[in-house]
Amino acid sequence: MLKKILYFLWASVFLGLILVSLQSGSFVSFVHSMENSTFDIRQKVISGSGVRKHNPDIVIIAADDASYEYVLEHYGEWPLNRALYAKMVDYIEAQNPKSIVFDMMFVKSMKSNKSADDELIKMFEKYNNVYTAMNLDDQPSDLRIPPELPAKLAIIPDDMADDVMHYTNCRIILQGILDATSNIGMINVARSEDGVLRKMPLYLKYRGKYYPQLAYRVFLDSEYNKNQRIKSDDEGSVILNWYGPAGTYKNIPLYEVIKAANGEERLNFDFKDKIIYFGATAASLFDIKTVPVDKVYPGVEVQATYINNLIDNSLIQKAPSLVTLLTGILLAFLTILCVFKISSMAIASGMTVTIYSIYVMIAYFLMQFKNIWLELVVPMMFTLFAYIIAVVIKYLIKSRDFDQQYKLATTDGLTELYNHRYFQEQLHNFVSHASRYESPLSLIIIDIDFFKKFNDSYGHQSGDAVLRQVAFTLKKNVRMSDIVCRYGGEEMGIILPSTTYEEAVNIAKKLCALVASKKYKLSNGKESNVTISLGVSAFGKDGKNPSELIEAADKRLYNAKANGRNRVN
Repeated sequence: MLKKILYFLWASVFLGLILVSLQSGSFVSFVHSMENSTFDIRQKVISGSGVRKHNPDIVIIAADDASYEYVLEHYGEWPLNRALYAKMVDYIEAQNPKSIVFDMMFVKSMKSNKSADDELIKMFEKYNNVYTAMNLDDQPSDLRIPPELPAKLAIIPDDMADDVMHYTNCRIILQGILDATSNIGMINVARSEDGVLRKMPLYLKYRGKYYPQLAYRVFLDSEYNKNQRIKSDDEGSVILNWYGPAGTYKNIPLYEVIKAANGEERLNFDFKDKIIYFGATAASLFDIKTVPVDKVYPGVEVQATYINNLIDNSLIQKAPSLVTLLTGILLAFLTILCVFKISSMAIASGMTVTIYSIYVMIAYFLMQFKNIWLELVVPMMFTLFAYIIAVVIKYLIKSRDFDQQYKLATTDGLTELYNHRYFQEQLHNFVSHASRYESPLSLIIIDIDFFKKFNDSYGHQSGDAVLRQVAFTLKKNVRMSDIVCRYGGEEMGIILPSTTYEEAVNIAKKLCALVASKKYKLSNGKESNVTISLGVSAFGKDGKNPSELIEAADKRLYNAKANGRNRVN
């Protein structure tokens, strides 16, 4: 019965912890933060193992520190003259690339060089595989009136997310580019609460319409988009799968491409069938992100990683919450089995750690080979809660079993008084204590008068009933510190620590009178009177060891019975 109660309490506490955890916003945030950290660790280890390979056909033309310095030295200002971008695109297009993507926003007309803008616009009119970026924001309308975007830029998502990222304003690019091409995607990102960029939006909402993220825009128009459905989360976002730290992709400095386009130097690189991204990698150009595999990661490499994931169909899919819950319950159940079925706590603890470690390995390999994010923190909490509560319950049960065994070993089954063995042990202990500290100690030996004759007259069952009732009367009417034992047969003994001989005699007389005053129920339903005789001895007065005390009390008990019974001697 106790086990069932404890199991019920365990289940109640376990479910209670889950409910409290789910209702605590700060706790949920803490769990999410911890889970994100485990994701980052797995991504860093997997990307560093060399198992996951990036696509070598994705190339970055990087506005790095050297290129930034080169532009300032040779052209006197940054941003770069837009006509040069058009010239570089002409140079690259001659080698038949798949796509050229500008992770840059060409906003506002360059008043000092309007013709450069015109050349850039003509370039977008000329090539249908060139893409550029735009950004949505929430700037107030009194700063910037929200513009109406061309309908050709919008898409109809396959999965309409419930909580898609939405914006109220837009930082629009050159109108000529908007008129010339529909190859425009947004470059908004979706950072986690800790500022780390782990996922990217597939599309975003602006003024009731949906607009693709830049990499997704490129993918939708590519040959790789063959009936491939990209599944997003409730925010219309996807989780990126990282290939390595910054510099994983082939980076060609921008200044080398400028020189090659101007015919100044030969660039020893073939752009045929490549996807080329233009973007800033110099820290001074302020397009640096923190991602799971690196604290300093250029935004253009995020875009490269994104298109790489889309092409490979290797975006991370997070396991549903139900899977996490069921996994946690399964681990908790296995933990409980280990704790309750294995007698050694060291082995049970080791098995629990082993089970969770196996789960961690499974989660790791699922991410590495199947791109599945199986959560670690919530199942670990389930395992830990289950382990702690199971250990507590196990030791409560063990403690109860120990108490029961101890009671069986020290208690007389009929009277529920302490048995003869316990009596001898305790008398020895109390005598040692009295001898060491010179404290008083007394002993009473009790015998039920004419008990053999009582058994012969009423039967042994009635005798047992009387024995139990007398024992109860004695136990009930002495102090908690006094030890009442069944000495043997109908004899009982009481050890009275810190009690003088005179005090013990008074206690014996009280017990003698109490027993004699009661009616005792017999097994046949009748009642009968019973009397007892008592012999008292005291430490020092009658002896200084257990045998001497027992012998003295026995002699006085014999005298009490010889002098008429129902008395104290």
